[in-house]
Amino acid sequence: SALSSFSQIFLAALSYSYICKALGGICMKSSITQIERRFDISSSTAGLIDGSFEIGNLLVIVFVSYFGSKLHRPKLIGIGCFIMGVGAILTALPHFFMGYYRYSTENDINSLENSTLMCLVNQTASFTETSPGIVKKGCEKESKSYMWIYVLMGNMLRGIGETPIVPLGVSYIDDFAEEGHSSMYLGILHSVAMIGPILGFIFSSVSARLYVDVGFVDLKSIRITPKDARWVGAWWLNFIAMGLLSIISSIPFFFLPKIPKTSQKERKNSASLHVLKIEEEKNLKANLTKQEKQAPVNLTGFLQSLKSILTNHIFLIFLVLTLLQISSFIGSFTYLFKFIEQQFGQSASQANFLLGVITIPAMSTGMFIGGYIVKRFKLTVIGIVKFAFFTTFMSYAFQLLYFPLLCENKAFAGLTLTYDGMNPVDSHTDVPLSYCNLDCSCDKNQWEPICGKNGVTYISPCLAGCKSRGDKNNSTVFYDCSCISDSGFQNTNHSAHFGECPKVNCKTKYYLYILFQVIHSYFVAMGSTSFILILMKAVQPELKSLAMGFHSLVIRTLGGILAPVYYGALIDRTCIKWSVTSCGARGACRAYNARLFGNIYLGLNTSLKTAALLLYLVLLFALKKTYKGKDSKTLENGKKFTEEGNPESVNKSGYYYVPSDAPSNETPL
Repeated sequence: SALSSFSQIFLAALSYSYICKALGGICMKSSITQIERRFDISSSTAGLIDGSFEIGNLLVIVFVSYFGSKLHRPKLIGIGCFIMGVGAILTALPHFFMGYYRYSTENDINSLENSTLMCLVNQTASFTETSPGIVKKGCEKESKSYMWIYVLMGNMLRGIGETPIVPLGVSYIDDFAEEGHSSMYLGILHSVAMIGPILGFIFSSVSARLYVDVGFVDLKSIRITPKDARWVGAWWLNFIAMGLLSIISSIPFFFLPKIPKTSQKERKNSASLHVLKIEEEKNLKANLTKQEKQAPVNLTGFLQSLKSILTNHIFLIFLVLTLLQISSFIGSFTYLFKFIEQQFGQSASQANFLLGVITIPAMSTGMFIGGYIVKRFKLTVIGIVKFAFFTTFMSYAFQLLYFPLLCENKAFAGLTLTYDGMNPVDSHTDVPLSYCNLDCSCDKNQWEPICGKNGVTYISPCLAGCKSRGDKNNSTVFYDCSCISDSGFQNTNHSAHFGECPKVNCKTKYYLYILFQVIHSYFVAMGSTSFILILMKAVQPELKSLAMGFHSLVIRTLGGILAPVYYGALIDRTCIKWSVTSCGARGACRAYNARLFGNIYLGLNTSLKTAALLLYLVLLFALKKTYKGKDSKTLENGKKFTEEGNPESVNKSGYYYVPSDAPSNETPL
């Protein structure tokens, strides 16, 4: 037998909303770098925008958890999907009010010879400085840079909208599916949901390749490429598409009943429900007067329950352990695309496509196999902890292999090399001008990188000492660059062209990194199914809901919100060249110390996982000590865990509630 026709509609609609939910999460994660550049903000601010999703989630999670089952669940889910769609569209709206993206201070490429780009020998410095009038005009427009707050608000609204989808959707299916079928439907639901991350990566890949103002400007006039540090893709397209899809997904839920009339469970229990309803009406007044007296008792009971889980050392160890492990995952995933761009010189579009096509299937396989192993071998709590330790250790081992794959810094005159391109520098903060560009009156804040024939990148044609320009194959070429001629480059052609020089000898490392990333993701996903099982076995049966809620609260607050912020703050410390806004304020980062960036990014991941691995050993020791001399089956809160072979009992225990307790609905996990 199967679900009634209306419930089939509900399952299809919920699957669609799951796809939209995952699609939105991936779109935000993969657009972080684009948003950072478009709004001229630091990585830590971009991390705050990313974490605002969890803030929105936390604002309504208590309301949804308490009132959700008492109200019209399908309509609540529909309202959630609608709000999620509105939030996504709000995220994209600043694009339409900010004007065109200006990646350069030069208005006209044909005026280069008379501009500050060129080395103008014997000119006064005042010629190259921006006049106070222009600065004032620029500052008036600068208020638009605060439009990133709307992106933050939109993402927060999206978090509010997503909150009811998982817990209410899963509980609705669990309540009204025929006996023995709910686990199958939930399996279908989560399998279909994996379409979301795949679509998210593909959408992000396509939009990152398109210029931000596509459709509004002549693309032939755009001289930067997707590999340029100033390139901003059409990030807003993702959110418009995702918002419209989410609003459409909300429509079916408004036409579904609160309780299915053909529910088998309702038919079975209709008589008893009728009696209970009469009794409830009869004693309503008495209950209202009793509630006032019982309130202090309930509060006391809640405090006692909270005290019980907070004094449960096994629960606390596991709480800190998962916080460390999940923080590592959230933080690293948020800046994964920036890491690939900086280390291997790949564009965001290439990184999105490759990761989406390869890692998502690997993670899906890992989650399935992880769940199958636990069920097939009927693992006890100690067995599950050992299995989780094994998967964490394997992912940790492959993560260590990333360190040898880090690429060297680019040869960047004025940042990693002296301006003559001859000697490396230890400090990038104040590299003195060289004799080759000392008389050029250059503006050091200008960012127009050019690649010299000697393979060295220069911050601008002026700082490279270039005195003339020409056109070759529809592109601008700079000639007579004195810094290039002084770099020991034995060639009379001392020319350069727009753009940074590509990284050399990094292609093989990139493909090895992708291979290790797939294996790493596989083991992370394999162990993810164990988290919820350990959590539920660590506390008494009647405290499961409270323990899961408290765990979710801590993980979301300290992991989902804080992890992207402190990851971003540490990444900001590796920046060696910041953009400067028209008001003279610090903007987005233009260039990183790639080696230091890689060491800090991977070092932070490794540190968090090292601490988690040590806590796994402490947890195993604590479990063995607590249950020493007892049958391991007694770890299982009664007989529940021996019923792993019964899918329905597993489902009723809440094992499939993993997504609602996950640290972030933003991740493929």
